[in-house]
Amino acid sequence: MNEEESAKFAEEVSKMTFEESIQQLESLVEKLEAGGTDLDKSLEIYERAVILRNHCKEVLDDGQRRIKKILETSSGISETDFQ
Repeated sequence: MNEEESAKFAEEVSKMTFEESIQQLESLVEKLEAGGTDLDKSLEIYERAVILRNHCKEVLDDGQRRIKKILETSSGISETDFQ
């Protein structure tokens, strides 16, 4: 996957919902786990999986920030450890 293809895929992924991204990520992981693909194809699948994983992480991080904002109180911010 060259840089142009990677950028195009990242743009497509940025428009996906979390659920769509997870579904595609799971599909790619299954392909890698099944084996039988050549090295170049495996690397392309891995690159796509990393892009999807990063998108999912961004969505989750954004959700965590939104939750923290909701937990604001009049006496300040009430932070909760979400781990």
